[in-house]
Amino acid sequence: MKFSEDADSKHLMISAYGDDFITVNERRHALPAMLGGEQPPRPWPVTSAAALTPADLDLLLASDPEIVIIGCGPRQHFLPPELLHHVMRHGIGCEVMTTPSACRTWNIIVSEGRRVAAGLLAPAPE
Repeated sequence: MKFSEDADSKHLMISAYGDDFITVNERRHALPAMLGGEQPPRPWPVTSAAALTPADLDLLLASDPEIVIIGCGPRQHFLPPELLHHVMRHGIGCEVMTTPSACRTWNIIVSEGRRVAAGLLAPAPE
């Protein structure tokens, strides 16, 4: 899906997404990817929401976000309580949703000037 983009934006904005990619500030990036702070998207070494570990979440926490978004692919998944607690004990909120929803939510939170980190997964191979 293609979004319209604010051409004057100095923030990282997701302008499009597909099953295996996101487009951020007119540059295409493969999924899985992580975003946070002012750094461009980087590969995220996670294959599925079920495979997430505290170390994977620590990669997102390193950018000092107020909120962490996990895009778990095309279907909603819930993280085990211990993983949610791992993020929340730092005083940081954590939301888990489909990757398309996470892309849209990223843009909203960034446009509000809030610090956010996101881990975005592609559909798991079958």
